[in-house]
Amino acid sequence: STTDRRASLEAIASGEARIIVGTHALIQEGVRFAELGLVVIDEQHRFGVKQRMALYERDDGRPDVLVMSATPIPRSLAMALYGDLDLSILDEMPPGRTPVVTALRSPSQRDSIYGFVREQVAEGRQAYVVYPLVEESEKVDLLSATQEHRRLDETVFPDARVGLLHGQLPAKEKDDVMRAFAAGDVDILVATTVVEVGIDVSNASVMIIEHAERFGLSQLHQLRGRVGRGAAESHCILVADPGEDALERLKIFRDTLDGFEIARADLRIRGQGDLFGSQQHGKDPVLRFADLMEDEDLLAIAQRDARALVTSDPELARPEHAQIREHLVARYRHRLEMYGVG
Repeated sequence: STTDRRASLEAIASGEARIIVGTHALIQEGVRFAELGLVVIDEQHRFGVKQRMALYERDDGRPDVLVMSATPIPRSLAMALYGDLDLSILDEMPPGRTPVVTALRSPSQRDSIYGFVREQVAEGRQAYVVYPLVEESEKVDLLSATQEHRRLDETVFPDARVGLLHGQLPAKEKDDVMRAFAAGDVDILVATTVVEVGIDVSNASVMIIEHAERFGLSQLHQLRGRVGRGAAESHCILVADPGEDALERLKIFRDTLDGFEIARADLRIRGQGDLFGSQQHGKDPVLRFADLMEDEDLLAIAQRDARALVTSDPELARPEHAQIREHLVARYRHRLEMYGVG
């Protein structure tokens, strides 16, 4: 409510609230911190560069920053590889989790996929079926969650309890559906990417992603993470009719569960973006010959030498460093404000 929001803002501004948990709303104007010392950004890939910068660049000083992501965006991974972000990797699955079996299937194989889902439901398991759209669109020939929920409920799985979840539902209806699925009162949840984060149902063992070629690698990894949270073997089934580029992406995703490897592949395919701007992926406008992924050994040497240089001469004021300084000023003077935003 408005009253609760006002009370929260006052507690944040006065310093009474020492730990603040929030959404993008913390970035809005009007939010004042008494003494912001640390910013932790979870699901980093869901924030834009300028949004993250709004938290970093405060009137009351620049806080320490920790960004977390199962699949770092290309720009952030590039900064880590360049040595401009310290990197920690959690490479072990949480206790009790089982590896997810991932398969790539064509639309013509839907009947066999549905048969597999029936078997899982008969064994007491639950399943997700995810679509890229909420409603049908005249502009793109894609299946939608609303349309397919009706068909799956009435025709394909008439004996199962089929729920529908998407971002356009009223908040209470969304909560009711999620609680019903978590309680086991819904067998099959038809949804959009609203299930990408925040849902933890250990009994769910199947994730079907329709039109998988329409999703990015980070989204696919997040969606797959909704299953495999219990002891039973879980499956992620990608239903797609991809072109050559998308097929490469989907095969990479199918063949690894390692989010860091997926992020590296994403960086290689999409490019690192602009480290001095807000573009989070795309071909690097600066590197003309070097390749960030292929030249890691050379990059490590460059990092070592660069650190030694700025340690001995932070302002590059010595005569022998004049050319380096002139080059940096000429090329990057007006682009440095976004550098360092992970």
